Amino acid sequence: MPRPSTTGYPSHMNRRSFLRTVSAAGTALLPTRAAEVPVKLGFDTYSLRAFKWKGTQLLDYAASQKLDTIQFSALEDYGPLDAENLGRVKDNAARLHMTIDSGMGCICETSRSFAKNGRPAREQLLAGLRASKTVASKVMRCYMGSWEDRLGDGGIERHMETTIRLFRSVRSEALDIGVKIAIENHAGDMQARETRTVIEESGKEFVASCLDTGNPVWAIEDPFVTLEVLAPYVVTTHVRDSCVFEHPRGAAFQWVALGDGNVDLVKFVAEFRRLCPQSSMQLEIITGRPPRVMPYYEADFWKAFPKMPASEFARFVALAKSGHPFMGAMVIEDVPGKRAAAMDEALKEQQRVDLDRSFEYARKTLGVGVNWRG
Repeated sequence: MPRPSTTGYPSHMNRRSFLRTVSAAGTALLPTRAAEVPVKLGFDTYSLRAFKWKGTQLLDYAASQKLDTIQFSALEDYGPLDAENLGRVKDNAARLHMTIDSGMGCICETSRSFAKNGRPAREQLLAGLRASKTVASKVMRCYMGSWEDRLGDGGIERHMETTIRLFRSVRSEALDIGVKIAIENHAGDMQARETRTVIEESGKEFVASCLDTGNPVWAIEDPFVTLEVLAPYVVTTHVRDSCVFEHPRGAAFQWVALGDGNVDLVKFVAEFRRLCPQSSMQLEIITGRPPRVMPYYEADFWKAFPKMPASEFARFVALAKSGHPFMGAMVIEDVPGKRAAAMDEALKEQQRVDLDRSFEYARKTLGVGVNWRG
């Protein structure tokens, strides 16, 4: 028979195993405790881009998942931008007890991502803010550019200055409309410190953050650094997981469904609840992309990141050391040439399945969401 314990722990446990058991039990209870800091669960419509759904079709899908919110990734996702259709979207969302986070695309005229044959950025931005108000959104996500903007004349600072001037030029209109501009850290364009600079220099009373958890690794940044720096300004999000792992040239990453990567999402969401209690959690699940190499062992790579703090880079390296390549099945979307119809159907199904199982992970493991609880 086991001897009676004199430590206060069960006789078959030592202190370390006892604490592991308590920690595991705490994690298991996370969905129950979530009511203490309820976080609205939704998705960014880019997650289902292959379906080409619009407006109420997207709301119907969100309702089938018992979501609390939805982010329309682009103005085109509403369908026609006339008052009648936007009013219909607004009313349907209210009927489904769902809030809307609005969104649009690139707003920086000096970025390579900006559509040069379209309307001036200021006109587009104001049109987006007005459409956002019509659907009763309090925020509107937009982005500055992509990683390519870090390499041109003037570096990323040139495009940051363009964006700051644009935002300052619409300050009075934005405040009158009552919709906050939420700038996303997008496609490796800005690291968190740079995004914070744009927000603060533009005016934090009307410019905020759309915190993306997948894009930091494209800018050799640990997503926890991004959260720590931008937390005071976060009003909406794009949440997804990443496999980050070592590579002979440095590191590589691939975006995956929630739970398939090596970002500690349980810890991340615990911090998110504490630091950003007013923000929604919008899943933007992007699978179908091949791994991307970040060749930081090569000198030319650092031309894009000349001011990267060593302490922050060390945290990214630690993340890469903790991971490994994704070993599951994945249909790759970004391939040259015309795809066969069967491939298009496979990509649609992959987007749906990866988003559905990410919702399941968010509910059961992260304890996020309100409406699904009934």
